[in-house]
Amino acid sequence: MSDELKIESADMPAGGWGSVKEVTNILFHEHVPLKDSRLLLKQNKPDGYACVSCAWAKPANPHPFEFCESGAKATAWETTSKTIGAEFFERHTVTELESWSDHALEDLGRLTVPLRWDAASDRYRPIDWDTAFAEIGAALRACDRENVVFYSSGRASLEASYMYQLLARMYGNNNLPDSSNMCHESTSVGLKKTIGVAVGTVGLNDFEHTDCIFFFGQNVGVNSPRMLHQLQEARKRGVPIITFNPLRERGLVSFTNPQSPLEMLMGQETPISTQYHQLKPGGDTAALMGLCKAVLGHDDAARAAGAQRVLDMPFLQEHTHGFADFERSVRECSWETIEAEAGLSRAAIEAAADVYCRSGAVMGVYGMGLTQHRHGVQNVTMLVNFLLLRGNIGKPGAGICPVRGHSNVQGQRTVGITEKPELAPLDKLKEQYGFEPPRKPGMNTVEACEAILAGKVPAFIALGGNFVRAVPDTVRMEAAWRELPLTVQVSTKLNRNHVIHGKASYVLPCLGRIEIDRQRGIPQSVSVEDSTACMHGSRGMAEPAAATLLSEPAIVAALAKATLPPNPKVDWDAWVADYGRIRDAIEATYPDIFKDFNARMWTPGGFRKPLGAAERVWDTPSKRAEFTVPQSLQVDPDSDSRDPAALRLFTVRSDGQFNTTIYSNEDRFRGVSGTRMVLFMARADMARHQLAEGDVIDLATAVSSDAPRHVRGLRVVPYDIPEGCVAGYYPECNPLVPLWHHAIDSKVPAVKSIDVLLRRAVVH
Repeated sequence: MSDELKIESADMPAGGWGSVKEVTNILFHEHVPLKDSRLLLKQNKPDGYACVSCAWAKPANPHPFEFCESGAKATAWETTSKTIGAEFFERHTVTELESWSDHALEDLGRLTVPLRWDAASDRYRPIDWDTAFAEIGAALRACDRENVVFYSSGRASLEASYMYQLLARMYGNNNLPDSSNMCHESTSVGLKKTIGVAVGTVGLNDFEHTDCIFFFGQNVGVNSPRMLHQLQEARKRGVPIITFNPLRERGLVSFTNPQSPLEMLMGQETPISTQYHQLKPGGDTAALMGLCKAVLGHDDAARAAGAQRVLDMPFLQEHTHGFADFERSVRECSWETIEAEAGLSRAAIEAAADVYCRSGAVMGVYGMGLTQHRHGVQNVTMLVNFLLLRGNIGKPGAGICPVRGHSNVQGQRTVGITEKPELAPLDKLKEQYGFEPPRKPGMNTVEACEAILAGKVPAFIALGGNFVRAVPDTVRMEAAWRELPLTVQVSTKLNRNHVIHGKASYVLPCLGRIEIDRQRGIPQSVSVEDSTACMHGSRGMAEPAAATLLSEPAIVAALAKATLPPNPKVDWDAWVADYGRIRDAIEATYPDIFKDFNARMWTPGGFRKPLGAAERVWDTPSKRAEFTVPQSLQVDPDSDSRDPAALRLFTVRSDGQFNTTIYSNEDRFRGVSGTRMVLFMARADMARHQLAEGDVIDLATAVSSDAPRHVRGLRVVPYDIPEGCVAGYYPECNPLVPLWHHAIDSKVPAVKSIDVLLRRAVVH
């Protein structure tokens, strides 16, 4: 693809004809025939398949086209007619493939045969399935079991995830890092601490009853576009939507519904945000402290006037703990500090609080703009504090709504993918399967990376994902990755993690969720959990890309049989022959969540797991919702640079990507195309640094005592962004983020705020 930068005006709404064009382009580009493009009509339907892109909720009464642009891209990417087999790898060495872009690697099409890297020729060679499993099993049996890592991305089904966690624990460790360690672990820690559940409390029906929605750090137009239907319906009812986000994202500005002929023909747009506050990256705790301070001010005024109180005192007294300490911290915090750290004026914050105080039922929606900071957990708990003030958790139309990324990232945690032994039902697994589960805490993503850098990991098994590309500290991690004795990747397409590999490397190609998974000639179904904690069945609808592919459950079972001693209580073959038996096993392990699993998995809209906080039942030590006092309003108290030339960098996704999958170099919502090597800057900062549009610059991490970190060859793009801040694409800017730069308590990489220094590039 061309790397020539093109910059255009980007004032179109989310959705609209731009979305239709993008869907058409991706179907054509991936050579998806007409009969397969009709698969989109079955996406997110009760009798169809769950989208392999985001985890947004699947409604009981879906739209005729219950898919978005991002979902259509993901479907086309998986059902492409392009394939690569053994002959491709005969023509290309792995070293050569390292020079290919992320887009070019995945754009080759579906992997079709199992592969093993051959060091002598530097090529992947085909290997039969039985030999691959036998060799991997033999290698794993010889490893130091305490340090082998079992990673999973967020796309694996509940069935495959359950089997995978059982494999890891029967093998001997809890090293089950997953993609949630890189995004919403701050949510899991913060919500569990404050309201007793690790997930959000909002359901789709709450959007029909809400009076106000607060948005923090979530780009709905790119990351969860189907939510725009709920937001549009709310706006048409007059519901205010108040957004706090550094960039003005098109999906939070306006929306044209592609499913409305009238809106499409007339060019009608629905304004989404009624207030839009462009705070500094990481200024969320300060902004929320200001909102709480303004609410207390309204309550003081109401008390002085003898009017009804603004605070929900009956709720606070019956359902919360720690309010007095929190109130004291808010009153002692000055507006000057709040304004400086948030990058917003007192008047702007008070304008948002005014709406909150007039609204009966309020929802707080957020994404990784809250979680991927040094104080990511604190950001989440501060949003809880804000909602608790007026009883906005546990009533219709109100609650907290973290928007998850990958399509089953929340679900795989529900069935045991966790490095924290206290979150897994180890005693139940012991009783059910007759083995002694490991009790030692496992490695999360950051800890796994630290162990890899230290040379302690003998093998890394990955159920999906593109780990080496997704994690921070790219240069150091790639160098250490090559020293791993064994890497095994279960994948649908070629990616960076295959060309940056261990000394022994296997690629095991699997069926995608959209493909028909036949076991002994009988089609199987799988299940997933969405962002609102609802479980859904998913039926594959497309013919497999190749007859040589195995399903994820079949691959996990084969690895288990090749690695573990036989266990009469685990019939891996029976599970693979009938996935309903896996669901029976899941129900036996988690009876409170999965009662009648096989019967309920096709419930329109899904069936929801029990969420005590949604019913005002708090699973916390005090048995009440917990107010927490923030440690600091400063975004990064231990690594902010004091260099006056430093800029605060945060990373973003483009319209042309989903996580590490790059569909194209296009980002129509920001008016950029031709390259992803760009840096978005405020015009005032460009003038201060004497830069013009398109100039080439390098970035270096400002605080980097252990190793130099650089990203070179970025093109400057003027953008509406707070002064002193810059934005660049993920994962291209990952090399700038030190591994130690992570969220306190959750260890989520803090990619949404890192101080950098700008240098004009030397052109040779």
